[in-house]
Amino acid sequence: MGRDLAAIVSGGGIVIKTALRDVLETALLTLVIFLGVRLGVQNFRVEGLSMQPTLQSNQYLLVNKAAYMFSEPQRGDIVVFRLPQDPRRDLIKRIVALPGEEVEVRGGVVYVDGKPLDEPYIRDRPQYHFNKKKVPENEYFVLGDNRNNSFDSHVWDWLPRDYLIGRAWVSYWPVETWSVVQHNNVHFTTATAK
Repeated sequence: MGRDLAAIVSGGGIVIKTALRDVLETALLTLVIFLGVRLGVQNFRVEGLSMQPTLQSNQYLLVNKAAYMFSEPQRGDIVVFRLPQDPRRDLIKRIVALPGEEVEVRGGVVYVDGKPLDEPYIRDRPQYHFNKKKVPENEYFVLGDNRNNSFDSHVWDWLPRDYLIGRAWVSYWPVETWSVVQHNNVHFTTATAK
């Protein structure tokens, strides 16, 4: 009986060591998953009216921070970025022109390389003029969908690629807005320039 009791006691030590190791492995795995998600995804609250009608003020989004690790930003992408003039502020806008393209806003229409964009997602046509300029390498021209109520590239020019945080991915709050964020594949219109 003494040997049986010794076997049970030594076996109990193995059970305790195994349970402790399982708890530590689970905690480590949880930490790795948490950090992986935090490095790849960030939540963001839309503030203001600059992206209406596409996004509303106080709408919450998940932003894919890994989106541009393996691919380049595209025209139409809705992106969150640090404001070049104040990197402590994050903004959300739509990419309209890419590096090396000429962009101009006139007569209520955005032109890229002389071709007018078809933008069914905007609230109203822009009531401002932006003289034709070439987008520098590694920079982007971004505009809010509420063109006449947006602090964007028509005011401060270019968004450097290094300031991009990520691509809007999922809207999760309020509940009725839950959906994958649609990034309109922006097309050129067949209308001729005036």
